[in-house]
Amino acid sequence: MKDSWGNFLQELREKEVIIYNAINSFQLKKLDENTVEIIYPSGSAKSEFEKIREDFFGKFMRKVNHFNIKLEFTKDVSMKKEVVTKRMIFDKFAAINPVLRDLDDLLKFDLN
Repeated sequence: MKDSWGNFLQELREKEVIIYNAINSFQLKKLDENTVEIIYPSGSAKSEFEKIREDFFGKFMRKVNHFNIKLEFTKDVSMKKEVVTKRMIFDKFAAINPVLRDLDDLLKFDLN
């Protein structure tokens, strides 16, 4: 299953970059013979997955000749990727050392 998922992601990366970026962090785990657990980071990522779910699992079920596979979805917020900006880093350090705020006011740091 992991090989099929990896191959599918590679194909998706070339065709649908937006959907690929939304679902490439998903984890698929086989719980038993008939159940696959899909761990996802957010609701919006799950909605993107719903667009291609039939495409992947249809091919996968035909490949393994097993058409009774059930899916269980589990949300794991810790998988969520966040872009950290210079401003966010500065704010974190300014919370520790308030003198940085005064320096920012005085020198007008460019944190874009």
